[in-house]
Amino acid sequence: MEKPVSDVAFTAAVKAQQTQRGSRAQYARMEQAKGWSDSISPDLAGFIANVRSFYLATASADGQPYIQHRGGPAGFLNVLDDRTLGFADLAGNRQYITAGNLSENPRAFIFCMDYARRVRIKFWGEARIVEDDDELLARLRPAVGRFVAERSILFKVEAWDRNCPQHIPQLFSTDDIETAVMPLRERIAELEQELAGLRQS
Repeated sequence: MEKPVSDVAFTAAVKAQQTQRGSRAQYARMEQAKGWSDSISPDLAGFIANVRSFYLATASADGQPYIQHRGGPAGFLNVLDDRTLGFADLAGNRQYITAGNLSENPRAFIFCMDYARRVRIKFWGEARIVEDDDELLARLRPAVGRFVAERSILFKVEAWDRNCPQHIPQLFSTDDIETAVMPLRERIAELEQELAGLRQS
């Protein structure tokens, strides 16, 4: 029998904990039904197209974990095919911990959080750095903003899961708030102008 896609996360130790704490039957049913997916659906691709921030987790060869925030304009995380994500590695503080980890351990994890809609998506897979591919880098470099893109990073999706919104605080970016408030400001300006005209008359 083929292993469930979720086995990338549900190791024997995890399943033992699920059994001990009473949730194994629930996840066994999930595995027997549709379960997790290892390919990017059109719905998921639409979510990714609006991502402006995510976290990338890697580990060294001896298992020392590291997590790094990645941010950019909507669309900077690209869907290259139904199993591959890609993004430009933008210039930062030059510690190169992620690059070092990936040079010896390709295992990686991407965590996307949409606070406004209270949605979180988790990706398990492998990542690799691509150097000296100008065509790929041009494709992945954000179209807006003045970013220095040093190299490309490709992420091969092995599994992904969408979490429930429980415990996610609903937060909005200043850009989203500005977009929502702008029509109200314009309407207030119109009404103030009308009121000033009525007072003069």
